[in-house]
Amino acid sequence: MTLTARRIDHILQDQTLSAPLRAIAEKVLNDQRITPEEGQLLFEEGELGYLGALANYQREKRHGNRTYFNRNFHVEPTNVCLYTCTFCSYSRLIKKREEGWEYSLEDILDIVKKYDGEPVTEVHIVGGVLPQYDVKFYTELFKAIKKHRPDLHVKALTPVEYHYIFKKDKVTYEEGMRIMKEAGLDSMPGGGAEIFHPEIRDQIAGGKCSGEQWLRIHEIWHELGMRSNATMLYGHIERFEHRIDHLEKLRQLQDKTGGFQTFIPLKFRNQDNQMSHVPESTVVEDMRNYAISRLYLDNFDHIKAYWPMIGRNVAQMLLSFGVDDIDGTIDDTTKIYSMAGSEEQTPAMSTRDLVNLIRRVGREPIERDTLYNVIQDYTDHVFEEDEQFKGYTALPVVNR
Repeated sequence: MTLTARRIDHILQDQTLSAPLRAIAEKVLNDQRITPEEGQLLFEEGELGYLGALANYQREKRHGNRTYFNRNFHVEPTNVCLYTCTFCSYSRLIKKREEGWEYSLEDILDIVKKYDGEPVTEVHIVGGVLPQYDVKFYTELFKAIKKHRPDLHVKALTPVEYHYIFKKDKVTYEEGMRIMKEAGLDSMPGGGAEIFHPEIRDQIAGGKCSGEQWLRIHEIWHELGMRSNATMLYGHIERFEHRIDHLEKLRQLQDKTGGFQTFIPLKFRNQDNQMSHVPESTVVEDMRNYAISRLYLDNFDHIKAYWPMIGRNVAQMLLSFGVDDIDGTIDDTTKIYSMAGSEEQTPAMSTRDLVNLIRRVGREPIERDTLYNVIQDYTDHVFEEDEQFKGYTALPVVNR
């Protein structure tokens, strides 16, 4: 019996486990969908060991020991924004735009060209919302990137940005997403989801696209045969029922389209924003949230821990709590979470760093592209740095 199987057997044999939690465990083991009420119960009563064992069972059933990563970099065109999200430490209001940056198309292309000759496979583009970053700007940008480097996967912009630029240019969501696809957009990141429920969304992200509009833009993108990711910002003023409502809406859309690739829970960080008085969630609550996400989103292939936000050590632990992806090398090209007080203030890891991080917890490192096609299995890979002779180790001399 494998270690995972022994843990599940221990759960089912535990006489102190409540009947409802035992029933949920049996449903998970039999690949039966848990209900919103059962999801709520997991948040309220599920202990860490119980949740971790079930989530790890599902993770290993889908992916075994495989853990995915990619080689990517981020471009953030601006951190100046029209919106005033209370949780955001990254953006600067227009009246304080001198504190931020606003890149031109040429500036962004210069950043992309810095990676010429590097084995990166993806550029991730997302930033603030400003009038000059409109449909014309982004279509020209995507075309220019594809002309310069056709093989580079462009994962760009959230529904928050698309909603604004389509409204500004008076194009429908359907027309706008077709325009973006034709310009070279390959996939969409999952940002801007925050919390869908209006009770919370109106308080933390008022003025941005609604939860329904976020979901509709992704649905249209999926209808075009394209893929995207999804997120949830947790650990602030939302309650467990708001998390379940969010997960349920994602699960329903995934049932309909099958277009989501991965789900990324995003931890609220409270440094230098309007919600600095709200305490952050504990590591235990983070781990519970990831595990429940894996159990609830039974139609999502992947659960990702975004290591620049949650930290390397916690990301490692989460590989036993339902997570099978830890994002990419990043190369210190994102400031969205470092400015909010995340553990990673200079988020960059080499391929060797990522591979060793995954290996140290007994998992198999798999480099993927954005669409989860395997590029290289690093399980038994030996890096040149590891083979280089580093000199003899001096032994202590014992005088007799």
